[in-house]
Amino acid sequence: MDNIKSLLFILILFFIQKIDAQDRIITTGVPFLMITSDARAAGMGDIGAATSPDVFSQQWNPAKYTFISASSGVGLSYTPYLSKLVNDIFLGNLTYYKKLNERSSWASSLKYFSLGDVQFNQVIAGSIIDQGVERPNELTLDLSYSLKLSERFSMAVAARYIRSDLKLASDSDNNSANSLGIDIAGYYQSKSFTLKGLSSIFRSGFNISNIGPRLKYDEGGKQNFIPTNLRVGNGLEVSLDDANVMSFSLEFNKLLVPTPIAIYDDMNNFLGYEQPDISFLRGIISSFNDAPDGIKEELKEITWAFGFEYLFQNTFSLRTGYFNESKIKGSRRYITFGTGFNINQMDLNVSYLFSTSNVRSPLENTLRFSLAFNINESI
Repeated sequence: MDNIKSLLFILILFFIQKIDAQDRIITTGVPFLMITSDARAAGMGDIGAATSPDVFSQQWNPAKYTFISASSGVGLSYTPYLSKLVNDIFLGNLTYYKKLNERSSWASSLKYFSLGDVQFNQVIAGSIIDQGVERPNELTLDLSYSLKLSERFSMAVAARYIRSDLKLASDSDNNSANSLGIDIAGYYQSKSFTLKGLSSIFRSGFNISNIGPRLKYDEGGKQNFIPTNLRVGNGLEVSLDDANVMSFSLEFNKLLVPTPIAIYDDMNNFLGYEQPDISFLRGIISSFNDAPDGIKEELKEITWAFGFEYLFQNTFSLRTGYFNESKIKGSRRYITFGTGFNINQMDLNVSYLFSTSNVRSPLENTLRFSLAFNINESI
């Protein structure tokens, strides 16, 4: 386990130009769960709680599926990771949804995060002996069910199996880590109304995702929190005419994970930060008021993002967005751009990220792709 951790640490340090040692950055296990896998959401600043429903709503807000127009659909996405350094680390996603009737639907998705090939050699008597290649990986498999509780509001619940297989052949004392996560989501979509003479639709949504036990890699070792997250968003869609539609969305996120606490040695020398050893339920509750600097620091643990989408004749779209995180909580700040095409119920989307922070993103200057097929059938 130490080998793969060291490798990832070196790769991440390459992209970090400056992070204050005193910053209390919240870290979790399986952080790939927070990576945006579909290019549409990625082009709008990594948002999706209250955007219009699409195939990839499973990650953002599965309650949106009951409002989708097609009866079923399937989506594929591919996201290169750390592409400036290597070409075999990536996140893949496969999603399928099915509307059961006008009030209910179900969906499932599979995410696979590959950490690439890791070559191992051993020096014996001055000779380098090939020890083979390992490919550590992580994956999730989930299933959701959504139901309209009224004509304009729906809720959904999702269950997720999480597996983190970072074990290498040399790590005889380590095992693959497994956990379960639960999502609880809600979504509201208004009727069409007139705003300054233009037909408009208001949307609002929330999703509490990855509620579940901590990951345990080493027997008797420290357990890692999974990225339990609260996502809340609002959106407004404005139709300029029958062919031109604009959408604006604003979203807030907060990890429901304890704030790291300071660690000192016997001489009262500061060693760093680590998260408290408490249960995941207690961690969720304490995450709202455990920051050492009080409410001021708690507010800095909330990220926000703004997204814009322009749609022309339901066939061509342009997107942009901005994501912001406090400098002392990770300093992720970036602008995103994207475009999409709809041809015969097939959606092809592409996105691009440009960092505006002194902390370079692993996804900077990377093109992300997603492909979706929507099927219209009577239900």
